[in-house]
Formats: sequence, C-alpha cells, structure tokens
Amino acid sequence: MPAYPGAQAGWGPQQAYPNAGWSPAQPPAWQPPPSRTAKRIPEDQPFVARPSLRKRGLALGGLTLFIGLVLACPLGLAASGENGDAGILLAIPLIMLFFALVVGLQLWLVSSGGPVLAVGPAGLWIKTRPTRGQAIWLPWEAVDQVYRRRWGLEKMLCVKARDPRAGGDLGAFTALDAGMQQAFFGTGFTATVVYADRTEQEIMDAVWRYSAGRCRVA
Repeated sequence: MPAYPGAQAGWGPQQAYPNAGWSPAQPPAWQPPPSRTAKRIPEDQPFVARPSLRKRGLALGGLTLFIGLVLACPLGLAASGENGDAGILLAIPLIMLFFALVVGLQLWLVSSGGPVLAVGPAGLWIKTRPTRGQAIWLPWEAVDQVYRRRWGLEKMLCVKARDPRAGGDLGAFTALDAGMQQAFFGTGFTATVVYADRTEQEIMDAVWRYSAGRCRVA
C-alpha cells in the first residue's frame, strides 16, 4: 500500500498534496492615521485653548517690576554715597525699558502664534514650537501619553507620541526648539495650562473626554 496518495505514480508529497505547505496570509499590522502639520492650529475644533495675554502680561510685568526694584536698591545706594554720581540712576529706566521691550516682543510672538491646543474626537492639534504658530495634528491612536509638568512659573500639558520620529522633519529651528522642550518637559509637543484662556481643569476634562481611553492621561 503506498505511503501517501499518488506515491504509485511517482509523485512527491508536494504533488500529492499541492496545498500542504499553504498557510493563510497574515493581515498587515494596523497603523494609526498619519500626522499632519499646519502653520497655525485650526480653530474649527470642538475644544480650542488660546493664549491669555492678560495672564502672561501680568506675570511678565510683575517679574520686570521685581527685577527693576532689585536693581534700583544697590544703584540708589551707590548714587547716594559721598562719591556717588546721581547720573548712575539713569541706568534704572534704561534697564526697565530693555526688559519692557523683551516682554513686549514675547507677548507679540505669543499672540501672533494662534491657539496653543485644539482637541477633538479624532485627535489633537498642538504646537511644535512654543513661540511660533507651527503645529502638528496627532490622532489619538498615535499618542502614547498626555501628562502635565511644571517648570518655574510655567505648567505645561505635554503630549508624547508613540513614534519618536513624529515631527522630526519640520526643519532645523523646530528641531532646536524641540530639543530644548525635550530637556525640560520630556517631549517637544507642549501647551501651557497656566497662561491659556481656559483653566487647567477645562483643558484636562476635554483631553479625558475626547481621548476616550485611547492613550494614557495623567
């Protein structure tokens, strides 16, 4: 009796069982939708957080005033001495003017950059540079974690993508900004929760609601 069907005709196992080595094709691994970039975060999303110039202006103005007072005390003492020169007091308004120009420039950069965060059912928009409008859209499936981190007076909502290469092709200046952000906050995608026109609780509630468990939120 032949060992297998077709052995009497001189067939080999593959000819006797033409489908013996066949296995169903494996489906391709699922990939999240690709991210995309824009020069400015669109404002047509269900939840949008914009920069608050009032909050930031008060904070920077108070800091400038504090620095002016700190500098005025030693300069005033030096000018009031026996050999003091009252002309040295002119340095105080010049220093204050310099800091005022720096504060004004920062406020202009922040205000001209548009929203800092936009959240919707499919994903979120977040800036790739802190003082520019350039932004990236990440679907929730491409987000690994959303968390908060404080640095000095600032507190940031930080978004960490699953793919570390996300946003890596946005240019040298973006790479420099992202590197600095990475050192301070662990990611290059951040949005302020202190100097925004929405409260921190409102921002986090929107992230929790729209992410719907598709990424970690802390």
